[in-house]
Amino acid sequence: MHDHQNYNLLLVALSYVVSVLGSFTALQLAVMIPVAQTGKQRTAAVLAAGAAMGIGAIWAMHFIAMLACDMGLQVTYDLPRTALSAVIAFVACSAGLWVAGTGVFSGAKLVLGGVCMGLGVAGMHYLGMAAMMMAGDMSYDMDLVAASIAIAVIASIAALWLAFHMRGPAQMIGSALVMGVAVCGMHYTGMAAMHMEDNGGQVPENFAHGLQGGNLGMTIFGVVVALLVIVLAVNHLRQRRRAAISI
Repeated sequence: MHDHQNYNLLLVALSYVVSVLGSFTALQLAVMIPVAQTGKQRTAAVLAAGAAMGIGAIWAMHFIAMLACDMGLQVTYDLPRTALSAVIAFVACSAGLWVAGTGVFSGAKLVLGGVCMGLGVAGMHYLGMAAMMMAGDMSYDMDLVAASIAIAVIASIAALWLAFHMRGPAQMIGSALVMGVAVCGMHYTGMAAMHMEDNGGQVPENFAHGLQGGNLGMTIFGVVVALLVIVLAVNHLRQRRRAAISI
């Protein structure tokens, strides 16, 4: 049995940081969804916020946290499944923001958008776990799986509510810190649900071609943080330009 999970605490900390920064960026971008003048502007705002939340706050956090985990077996990651998990996170978050943010805001839309986003986040997580290739067989504690899905849905509903109600910078920072805890809570609950059994050294066919590398977590962190900072800077300049025009 390889159920003991040891964590690289630096990568665990970086996974939380990227989740907070992604959440903050998404909240900044989501402000534009309800006030968009045209359908094209609204779609652009939804996709931008969906990318920041889905790819930055959720998928990058998930993948860095996976790389932080040492189960005593060499692990590589199937590239198509890993890439698809990122797409699912992006689509789910964009769909949730679209449902909750178009038209008149309501509780029913909030719950529907949150369920859509939460199930997508959970799907991303477990597909990302299925992308792991190693000489071991995975099984799951279904009670903890159910708990992780519930956390994902509740966190998504909270994220959508915050996205359309938080306006001040201090409120957004506080919201992003809370969202980071929620996203990490879902991930580490899902990881705790996993049991690993040694299968006698049998690795999948494309094991050698999978993503791996000691610096992969740091590299993903660096790239995603750089992209999020650029998006925040561009968004800040746009807001200042708009404010100058409206004066």
